[in-house]
Amino acid sequence: MTTPWGELALTRFPEDPRDRLRAWDASDEYLLRHLAAERLALSGTVVVVGDRWGALVTALAAHRPVQITDSFLGQEATRANLARAGVEPGGVRLLTTQDPPPERIDVLLVRVPKSLALLEDQLLRLAPAVHADTVVVGTGMVKEIHTSTLRLFERILGPTRTSLAEKKARLIFCTPQPLLERPANPWPYGYALPDGVGAVSGRAVVNHAGVFCADRLDIGTRFFLQHLPAGRGAQRIVDLGCGNGVVGTAVALDNPEAEVLFVDESFQAVASAEGTYKANGAPGRAEFRVGDGLTGVPDSSVDVVLNNPPFHSHQATTDATAWRMFAGARRALRPGGELWVVGNRHLGYHVKLRKLFGNSRLVAGDPKFVVLKAVKKSDG
Repeated sequence: MTTPWGELALTRFPEDPRDRLRAWDASDEYLLRHLAAERLALSGTVVVVGDRWGALVTALAAHRPVQITDSFLGQEATRANLARAGVEPGGVRLLTTQDPPPERIDVLLVRVPKSLALLEDQLLRLAPAVHADTVVVGTGMVKEIHTSTLRLFERILGPTRTSLAEKKARLIFCTPQPLLERPANPWPYGYALPDGVGAVSGRAVVNHAGVFCADRLDIGTRFFLQHLPAGRGAQRIVDLGCGNGVVGTAVALDNPEAEVLFVDESFQAVASAEGTYKANGAPGRAEFRVGDGLTGVPDSSVDVVLNNPPFHSHQATTDATAWRMFAGARRALRPGGELWVVGNRHLGYHVKLRKLFGNSRLVAGDPKFVVLKAVKKSDG
């Protein structure tokens, strides 16, 4: 990436030479050009929110910024990109969306997230640290910035305007009003699950901002809940890409002897899963882990993996995440262990499962979704 301060070699995480997606986009470049052209004083506490792969904090590392992210993968990419740029460890402070934010913010740079709810939650959490002289600049692609986006900045921080578009990117300029009367933060949000979804019917679910379908049960998960494997005694089961944890909680309620591992790369998701599990007083043992899929889970150590894989990476449609999840599941499963997957019928996951496992069975299907099962035959 070319910046006003030189060239940077940036990659996503995990690094894949075949991945043609860049670790930055035109909105990152636009923001950096603006900061340099306006010669803004990047002094005091500089906070960068939603920096997807670390492009912004790597470019601004000399100003010792604080990064706040919901993505474990984004945080790991940031560490790798900072190291590649020769930034000393500790030169950039890395926080998650679940960590307490800085008490004072002098420069706030916001990469607009896909989730309006996550933006709302973060602005409300950061607003008490913003003062009248705080420089607030947001950035995003034109298709990501809507009237509702601007209204959020206006309602939570103060008067807001936008720039002209450049390379399909746009900037947001906000003038903070510290005495502005702000709404209460509605997150995390809870509701009762509907009937007809197995062990979690009528149960409570907890959703932190930014979690997929935070205000309702999505139809794919609903279908999965109706076709989960029955309890079979003491097993180690993984809810892979757990989201708000309703699938893993359903298994824990149905099979009290099971040990359930909830895994997601989103800090908000894992906090939601833990909230959902505890709200329902599920018996048995549970572990909640933010990480890169099943990395760190020993080979041949789990009995069942339950997975509803995403097929988007920010704005890009890709099956790379699903493929990595399936491959990680095969490695972590014991011989005879099972991977259960729900997905849109048109995604053709059965083809991938047959390549990896040598088998794939249709458990259930409707016009939109399928539940598939693949069995690990051996450790070979």
